[in-house]
Amino acid sequence: MSFNIGESLLKLCTDSGLYGLFQDPKALIMIAVACVLLYLAIVKKYEPLLLMPIAFGMLLTNLPFAGMYHEEIFAGGHVHWDLIGGADPSVSAGLLDYLYLGVKLGIYPCLIFIGVGAMTDFGPLIANPKSLLLGAAAQLGIFMTFIVCYTVFGFTAQEAASTGIIGGADGPTAIYLTGKLAPHLLGPIAVAAYSYMALVPVIQPPIMKALTTKEEREIVMEQLRPVTKKEKIIFPIAVTIIVSLLLPSAAPLVGCLMLGNLFKESGVAERLCKTVQNELMNIVTIFLGVTVGATATAETFLQAKTLMIICVGVVAFGVGTAGGLLLAKLMCKLTGGKINPLIGSAGVSAVPMAARVSQVEGQKANPKNFLLMHAMGPNVAGVIGSAIAAGMLLSMFG
Repeated sequence: MSFNIGESLLKLCTDSGLYGLFQDPKALIMIAVACVLLYLAIVKKYEPLLLMPIAFGMLLTNLPFAGMYHEEIFAGGHVHWDLIGGADPSVSAGLLDYLYLGVKLGIYPCLIFIGVGAMTDFGPLIANPKSLLLGAAAQLGIFMTFIVCYTVFGFTAQEAASTGIIGGADGPTAIYLTGKLAPHLLGPIAVAAYSYMALVPVIQPPIMKALTTKEEREIVMEQLRPVTKKEKIIFPIAVTIIVSLLLPSAAPLVGCLMLGNLFKESGVAERLCKTVQNELMNIVTIFLGVTVGATATAETFLQAKTLMIICVGVVAFGVGTAGGLLLAKLMCKLTGGKINPLIGSAGVSAVPMAARVSQVEGQKANPKNFLLMHAMGPNVAGVIGSAIAAGMLLSMFG
């Protein structure tokens, strides 16, 4: 078989990624953004376990002609199975297309929640059921942001709901809801959600100090009562039944969270508990991060809406923190000063980072303060609350 050397060399040049960058310089911007995120993950250690895979997925999807992810396969919010099956010869499904099915079908976030449940102790919440109220109040940021995005910024209801969920400070929940309602915003919303989760120790303290007095921050709370093993076993079963009956759309997230916790508390599934805490959690985290990052193509990421999402996301997080603090202040008044309002800020579901921030700020005001276990109640309540909020939004706009 004969071939033309000139034509072959020309084809080699036009098939190179460098030629692709000349055709679409926006890809170069996205590669630079990916490198910045990798720097933040590796050097600054901002949520590296997820920000690093997300950033690398962003890098892979923006390499010209690599063909690892195709937006057209998932256009319109649906999976075009005919394209994956090769019905269109111009589209050849890549590695990230197949892995992204786990996000699109809602598999990865639910598996992450099994691991989260297996690593979570609901004891502080069971010992102090009032913590549920603080976890609910901290979801204020979700709904306030939804209203602002929908009425002021002109987002669709689905886009506003997906942006608002950033205020819950729960990455898997944000990915789950966005994958269902506004998959074209998955990249910027995931980056914003995990970035602000990493910045909890920076964002929350100024809000905590602004909304509480020194005397309130100095309050020492009574030790929590011991929680029996029977209570810890009944709790995940009861929560699953109650939430699923009231809000079926929240059942996948809440059910998986409680299944993981039941593995932990039952004491009869140690192997399963260790697996979901370690191997399963780590594998799914890699797949989830890389495929979510792959959705951040230049066409979808480099828009004014992306900048708005990043700006509104931090406001959503701040409003959620404030909501928990204000209700905790009210509870402090009603109980005659028995509740330290600082634990209200832990109502966002950044577990256990938000609870640790409450502990640190409490000890700064009073070295005798030990608020960690008290703050863990609202913190784990926030995980449940954000999943329920996502279920409500999915039920209304899905």
